[in-house]
Amino acid sequence: MNKKQEQMKNRKNAIANRKRFGMYFRILVIVVFLLIFGFFFKKAIFKSANNVNLAQQTKNLYAQTNVLKSKRGTIYDNNNQALAEDTSTYSIYAILNKSQKTKDNKPDYVTNPQKTAKVLSENLPISYKEALKTLQPKKRAFQVEFGNPGKNISLVDKQKIVAQHLPGIKFVQQQSRLYPNGVFASHIVGLASQVTNNKTKETNLVGQMGLEKSFNKTLSGQNGYKEVRHDNYGYEVPGDNQKEKSAINGNNVHTTIDSRLEYLLENQMTEVQSQVHPKSMNAMLIDAKTGKVLAAAQRPTFNATTGKGLGGIWRNTLTQDAFEPGSTMKVFTLAASIDSGNFHGNERYLSGKYNIDGKTVPDWLPTGWGRITYNKGFALSSNVAMAHLEEQMGPKTWKEYINRFQFLKNTNSVFGDDDSGNMQFKLPIEQANTSFGQGIQVTALQMVQALTAVANNGEMIKPRFVDNITNDHHKVVKSYKEETLGHPIKASTSQEVRKHMEDVVYKPYGIGHDYQIPGYRVAAKTGTAQVSNGTGGYENGDDSYLYSVAGMVPSSNPRYIMYVSMKQPTLNGSKTASQLMAQIFNPVMKRALTQNSENNTQVPDVVNQKTDQAKDQLNKSHMTPIVIGDGDTITKQSPTAIGAGAGNNHIILLTSGVLRMPDIKGWSQKDVQTLSDLLDIKLSTTGKGNVVNQSINRGQRITPKTTLVIKLK
Repeated sequence: MNKKQEQMKNRKNAIANRKRFGMYFRILVIVVFLLIFGFFFKKAIFKSANNVNLAQQTKNLYAQTNVLKSKRGTIYDNNNQALAEDTSTYSIYAILNKSQKTKDNKPDYVTNPQKTAKVLSENLPISYKEALKTLQPKKRAFQVEFGNPGKNISLVDKQKIVAQHLPGIKFVQQQSRLYPNGVFASHIVGLASQVTNNKTKETNLVGQMGLEKSFNKTLSGQNGYKEVRHDNYGYEVPGDNQKEKSAINGNNVHTTIDSRLEYLLENQMTEVQSQVHPKSMNAMLIDAKTGKVLAAAQRPTFNATTGKGLGGIWRNTLTQDAFEPGSTMKVFTLAASIDSGNFHGNERYLSGKYNIDGKTVPDWLPTGWGRITYNKGFALSSNVAMAHLEEQMGPKTWKEYINRFQFLKNTNSVFGDDDSGNMQFKLPIEQANTSFGQGIQVTALQMVQALTAVANNGEMIKPRFVDNITNDHHKVVKSYKEETLGHPIKASTSQEVRKHMEDVVYKPYGIGHDYQIPGYRVAAKTGTAQVSNGTGGYENGDDSYLYSVAGMVPSSNPRYIMYVSMKQPTLNGSKTASQLMAQIFNPVMKRALTQNSENNTQVPDVVNQKTDQAKDQLNKSHMTPIVIGDGDTITKQSPTAIGAGAGNNHIILLTSGVLRMPDIKGWSQKDVQTLSDLLDIKLSTTGKGNVVNQSINRGQRITPKTTLVIKLK
């Protein structure tokens, strides 16, 4: 083949190769196109890619499930004043970056640090100088916070700051628990704090102690949810398919605590604590007839609002601390001796000391008072007298009565974890020791519970801290009724024991003179016990005792029982331990008796009477009418007197005319609540104490369903 033919052949081969390449390329393009088309066709038809449901992914991208928070129930006192309630607090921060603008293109940063600092210093616990320093940091910052002064801000203070229209000031809302009374039955009411659920990541208030913990499930309620969808621009898109479940608010716990008595008890205990600094104190006042705990406090304690003192002691010492009660136990030794037919009060014994199997039982006065009667021995708080009584009735009988009074049995209060106590009772000396309160450990709640049998003619009542549970609509869903635990002693026995307790207070040789209350007959028994050192022995020194008093008034038919204990005070000689405890016992008991007398005052029914006639009738009954409205006929009246306790017995009267707000400055929250119920208006309160400011001014017309805002101080 010549050269020309070879070139022609090569040219043909090149043309054929180009044709084949073009054909293969066209096939490749078609295949790729079909693959791409199939990929998007699959997405369009099956709405999925890479095993991901695109429709669901898009839905998730533009849908958001919001948790609808339930409201935690409120804990109330016995007059429906809130002791613990849900609230919102706020944290504050300030934006400093000058590039931040509002939707209206206005500055959304702090433009006037001096004015801003002034407003903040007037409404927050921060000085003007410190606020200004924070707003003018040395280093450039996008935003700044104000530390502790900028946290836990109330709604009222937030509103005051917002009203000044300060650019760049922002707030963050947090759900929190409000304890408006501060140091107030703190271990009874308890504490709730924010806890995050590891599974759901939800943050809710959870009870950590006291009623908050015991009734956590009751108070908590159930959160709801709402599914919200947004468009590309973030605006909510309405739709019928959005899922929603309403939140169910928690139920409310209504306690037996009387705030007026509790305030007084807390104040008196604080006063005594400041004088002698005891290691611990307990006090409890109960209604002897119903078992309702009207006031209860302990030291150390804490402020539930601020958290101050929480490190002092966490447990409820009224129910969880067992201790040797000392001579207050003699009330039950005497009761057992009388009830078992072994007491002969006029018989005599030799006081001072008594030997049992080589061991000595001493009186608090080692030399004794010579040969005295058992009646006198009880009034003098003689240990030797009690040792004889225990020996005469026998350890088996004495132990039976200890069990009847349920001293070594769990009280099963609403708090749980109650201590049952314990006792050393094998040897004769140990059996004798228990008769005067050594070698046996009890709780304060057990003591009060046993005392109800002495007060109630032999019937022992279970002390209770809760009255009922109501739902979100204030309907009672559960009630806690009076519970009788038994009849450890006969009625005649309880009456005789109370007479002996009177001797402690009123006989010239009695050692309880400090507990006399003018106008009332008091039955009481004091106690002094050595404090255990934890190793089988007792502490030494003048300040190594636990002092206590158990009393009931009036002694003929007790309405109230009170128990006070004070452990290892530092006595400085100016007052005895008995005088210090009387500073707590006497005022609180007297207030309870006075309130009871006032509450029993009959209020005349003047509804439908002419206004002038009603006023005359109330004035004759030594009551002061507060007439609201200009009508000539009474349509409603307050069921009880308001302002009681300050020498006042005011009755609110509503007339058929136009209703106008009275001046309520100085009124208590309870009295204002009575007024709001009568007027059918809502009530919002801040602070504690008496009214210092009212949102509806005096003389202003009252319209139904409006809200009255009051500030207490």
